[in-house]
Amino acid sequence: MKRILLMTATLAHLAVPSFAQEAERKDEVNDGPSLMEQGMQMLLEGFLSEMEPALKDLEGMASEMEPSLRGLIQDMGPAFIDLLGKIEDFSAYHPPEILPNGDIIIRRKTPEEQETEEPQKDNAEEEIDI
Repeated sequence: MKRILLMTATLAHLAVPSFAQEAERKDEVNDGPSLMEQGMQMLLEGFLSEMEPALKDLEGMASEMEPSLRGLIQDMGPAFIDLLGKIEDFSAYHPPEILPNGDIIIRRKTPEEQETEEPQKDNAEEEIDI
């Protein structure tokens, strides 16, 4: 959905003439929008008309889910806050492992693992610098 909005915003930005072009056009006779502007306008109108049913469906789905999500937040919110208070630092744990019987294990890292991991983070950051 974010990609669609980004693409729409980009197309809308391209359809609007820049201020420098407007200053040049003041001297010329203005017969209306150029062919490029008309084409972009038609493209945007077509895109919006194609997306309208999907956006209405999304709005309907969100309104249907709202009561359930509010209930979930009311029920699980305090428990989640308590859990976050107990965990303190997520980097002190290994990623979760799912065992063949379905159990999920989250292992705490040993102090040695935490010490060896810290220099690797510094090296990784240095390699990423552009």
